[in-house]
Amino acid sequence: MDTSVAQKTNVTDFSTAYYLLEGLNEIGIDYLFCNLGTDHAPIIEEMAFRRQRGETLPKIVRCPHENTATHMAAGYALVTGRGQGVLVHVDVGTANSANGLHNMYRSRLPVLLMAGKAPYTMHGELVGTRDTHVHFVQEPFDQGALVRPYTKWEWTLPSGVVVKEALRRASSIMQSEPRGPVYLMMQRETLTERWDVDQIHRYAGDRHSPLAGGGADPALISALADRLLEAQNPILITGYGGTDLLAAQNIAELGEFAGIPVFEANSKNNVSYASPSFAGFVPDDAIPAVDVGLLVDVEVPWFPAEVKPSEKSFWAHIDVDVLKLGSPMWTFPGNLRLQGHTGRILDQLIRELKDKATPRFKAAAAARLDKLRAMRAQHQAHAAKLAADKGMPGAINPHYFMAELGKVLDDEDMIFNEAVTNTPAVLIQIPRPLPNTAFNTNGAGLGWSGGMALGAKLAAPNRMMVQVAGDGSFYFNNPSSIFAVAQQYGAPILSIVLDNAGWGAVKQSTLRVFPEGEANTANEFESELAPKVEFTKVAEAFGAYGEKVSDPADVPAAIARCAKAVRGGRAALMHVRVTRL
Repeated sequence: MDTSVAQKTNVTDFSTAYYLLEGLNEIGIDYLFCNLGTDHAPIIEEMAFRRQRGETLPKIVRCPHENTATHMAAGYALVTGRGQGVLVHVDVGTANSANGLHNMYRSRLPVLLMAGKAPYTMHGELVGTRDTHVHFVQEPFDQGALVRPYTKWEWTLPSGVVVKEALRRASSIMQSEPRGPVYLMMQRETLTERWDVDQIHRYAGDRHSPLAGGGADPALISALADRLLEAQNPILITGYGGTDLLAAQNIAELGEFAGIPVFEANSKNNVSYASPSFAGFVPDDAIPAVDVGLLVDVEVPWFPAEVKPSEKSFWAHIDVDVLKLGSPMWTFPGNLRLQGHTGRILDQLIRELKDKATPRFKAAAAARLDKLRAMRAQHQAHAAKLAADKGMPGAINPHYFMAELGKVLDDEDMIFNEAVTNTPAVLIQIPRPLPNTAFNTNGAGLGWSGGMALGAKLAAPNRMMVQVAGDGSFYFNNPSSIFAVAQQYGAPILSIVLDNAGWGAVKQSTLRVFPEGEANTANEFESELAPKVEFTKVAEAFGAYGEKVSDPADVPAAIARCAKAVRGGRAALMHVRVTRL
């Protein structure tokens, strides 16, 4: 801060909370997604103070539920690459945020989660002392433990004199690869401390830059290129290769130049589905014959209980985190590991292949690419056949519905796919020629799609954001909180609820483990949910447009009306009665 400002206004010092807000500006926090409580009184006071003085602070978004706040930050980070701030209430707000932090940690999305802590004084010794009942019951022995498994760094601010240094440290860590959440706790007494301007150190951003992934050892690149030059049945499997534009572009270029089929197993951040080398989403049938395989930005390339690669196959990992240090066990085969920035490593590999490519290699690659084109044509014909069956009244075929939805989406629009068991219909039927326009969290916490769509909308207001959820996952989204934020902050999204009246994943899991068990015999899977819910009423309560569709004949017009509402600035929800469990 310019010390002359304080001198001109005869203010000689400010509170820690004042410097906290100033520090958030300095590390590039555009938004502070908040669910506020008694611990935030000093911050709320300084927000008003800074506004009164005409000083900047992050845009404040008040979220009725912490799950919305954390996932809005995730959606914003997905689009911009920059982590945002989330402010929640002591231990209970942190607990409600854990689901979101799990998803962000597993999806490599940065966020700065901040929470208060119960005041530690109780006799009025310091400003901010305990003054209400909850201050005595919101003090766990280890508040950080609530989210520690899902954070790269966590700390309790010991003194306001280091608040800007703490923010710089948090920002540097969350933005360093692999990116992820960080957690900072602050007590009221600390936030109300007063400090002279000259006592607070200022930290230039370029002095504390995040760690970026680099290229790989040229000798290892050369060795991998030699393997690919001799490969007869190569494969590339990715999961969230679309997160980085350079990586996505190079995955497509490598696949096309070397005739390597690209599979997006357990799709998270899409690569281009229009690439000639894109081969689909299930590599299982191809894996046993693979002689050289590339695992590129992927967590679960196949299920080892179901798929066995050849003992003679050679596998290379390319990832910023090839050892998956956040997972106690990760034992997919890896003969060569190249850790760094995926896009740069692939760029090295492509250049090496082009330098070494022989006529024989080019002919083999072209032949493989011809086979891929034929396979793509078969896949497209199969998708069209699936979509041709419209279903029946009360049981719309999800493949038909998604094919119709795809017709109204622009290439830049984004899909947040929480359809769970109907995910194949979303992936197969909706063309995604541009990378990172279809997202599915790498985490397991349900209830993320609405918040992420909202956050993405704030980051890219001219693109339509589409939440696709099953009825089971829609409940987890705290939909009243989602639509309240959409209304209050002018962030219209299109929400689609595929209602099959139950948890399809629960039923399918039981059948996989006990295919001929008692649950199957009795048709009792403990998966049925309320069958007569009017989901549109939730959206309509907050001014959104709602439409329920049960007859396949009504689908195209209903989609058009909802899309028109969203593009006109009004959130919309489509309640779609699809094939029952």
